Amino acid sequence: MRRRRSFAAGAAATILTSAGIHRAPAQPVRKVLRVVPQAEPQSFDPVFAQVNNTSMHGAMIYDQLFGWDDKMNVRPQMVDTWSTSDDKLLYTFTLRRGLMFHDGTPVTTRDVIASLKRMFVRDTQNQIFANLIDGYERIDDGTFTLRLKQPFAFTEFLLGGSNGVVGAIMREKDALTDPLTPVRDRIGSGPFRFVEAEYRPGAKLVYEKFDGYVPRSEPASGFAGGKVAKVDRVEWIIIPDPSVAFTALRRGEVDMLDAPPLDLLTTVEHDPNIVIGEVWPLESYAVLRFNSLWPPFSNVRARQAVAHAMNQVDYMSAAYGDAKNWRECYAFWVCGSPNGTEVGSEAFRKPDLNLARRLVRESGYAGTPVVLIGGSDIPAYQRLSLVTVDLLQKIGFKVDLQLSDWGSVATRRQKKDAPAQGGWNLFHTSANGAQLSSPLTSPSTITTCDGKNFYGWPCDQPEEDMRLRYIREPDPATRMALLQDMHRRLWEVVPYIPLGQFIQPFLWRSNISGVLKSNVLAFWNISKA
Repeated sequence: MRRRRSFAAGAAATILTSAGIHRAPAQPVRKVLRVVPQAEPQSFDPVFAQVNNTSMHGAMIYDQLFGWDDKMNVRPQMVDTWSTSDDKLLYTFTLRRGLMFHDGTPVTTRDVIASLKRMFVRDTQNQIFANLIDGYERIDDGTFTLRLKQPFAFTEFLLGGSNGVVGAIMREKDALTDPLTPVRDRIGSGPFRFVEAEYRPGAKLVYEKFDGYVPRSEPASGFAGGKVAKVDRVEWIIIPDPSVAFTALRRGEVDMLDAPPLDLLTTVEHDPNIVIGEVWPLESYAVLRFNSLWPPFSNVRARQAVAHAMNQVDYMSAAYGDAKNWRECYAFWVCGSPNGTEVGSEAFRKPDLNLARRLVRESGYAGTPVVLIGGSDIPAYQRLSLVTVDLLQKIGFKVDLQLSDWGSVATRRQKKDAPAQGGWNLFHTSANGAQLSSPLTSPSTITTCDGKNFYGWPCDQPEEDMRLRYIREPDPATRMALLQDMHRRLWEVVPYIPLGQFIQPFLWRSNISGVLKSNVLAFWNISKA
């Protein structure tokens, strides 16, 4: 094929030259990576919403002070050098030279301090750290200090945000936006810039390599190291129908599928032009999340009833197919992680419908339909919802199933209104296990009673007190004992139900290389031949 193209080009050049016409110098071919995201972002502010597609967007256009590598270790990213006082209370950070926003303005410590303040209001699992901050001081445009009220061992780790993306450094004027209102401008300082003029909601999002970005010199590893953009352009092609997306991949019309459904893998598993690869460091984790603010699930007996009725095999086989793709797991902090204990779950391993029905009655359930919201454009979420409808009806609940696109569900789940007034009682979600594998970073197991924790807002102060002790405990053995006690308590109060773990593959064409392992799909370091 290359020989034919060269011959055709040479023939054309001969004809043009003989006609006295001179050709302009050939322009280099631009490398375009076309990706089908799992869903289209409804919010583009990674501080406002931590859903996966928003985090993917945030990772492309923003940068962070520190980044997580592929082993979840923290490394400096926007920070060049930093030091800590002898009493571990004063941190001094100096930014790397050459940091620049996509609008051409330099990144300064004014932007950094404003971004951190906004992040610490919004990032629910960062509240312990936020409450330890005594203040910031801007020394100059490149240096600032952070003072703590008491030493904290995870300072650098959490400055990048609790998922590695929420700590996005924004322009000061954007970071001054109310934390409860999403930032509208999509301007960061990361390796790619968002192309507003080509944005087509429901069809296409476009990102171009930002020539003003200066990557670190270290090799890329997750969100750490040199974020080198090796393609000129990344296009997110919105294809809600998975079968259509798979067809487009086979035909070479797109290059990558982000977290595709498992049941269509057999259509490509023997295709030599397609790679089935893994991105997330740990298995993914599916859950059923309760709204603890409103009846019936404001009553612990109602939550326990559902937990005693559920069967992980039913959920996993319905949503993720062949048993080789998933496993049962009753660990709130992810089986296979250092914190993957399942202690306390013994009574919930086998369904007990009679016990579940008794607990429903004891909860005082009055017969009002429970509102189950679900993402119809993500097949696994829709199937998980259908299993839950059947389960709830078996134990005495009436159900109002309301399916919509996942972006709308992600927005609606933030509402604290009564379920009959636009709120909700239940929803399903899933996430890669990396963020959920520790009480330090998992938003799901925060049980503060201030209403600032993750959607569902479970309140259990004994659990939260143990989590505080765990995070502040320097001795590993004592910390592990606390973790065991916390896990037993979680199975007593049931803020949500773990439904099992599954291997989430990603698909890309065989001419794509350099895909990194990271807790959110990263597009730097990827080459296209």
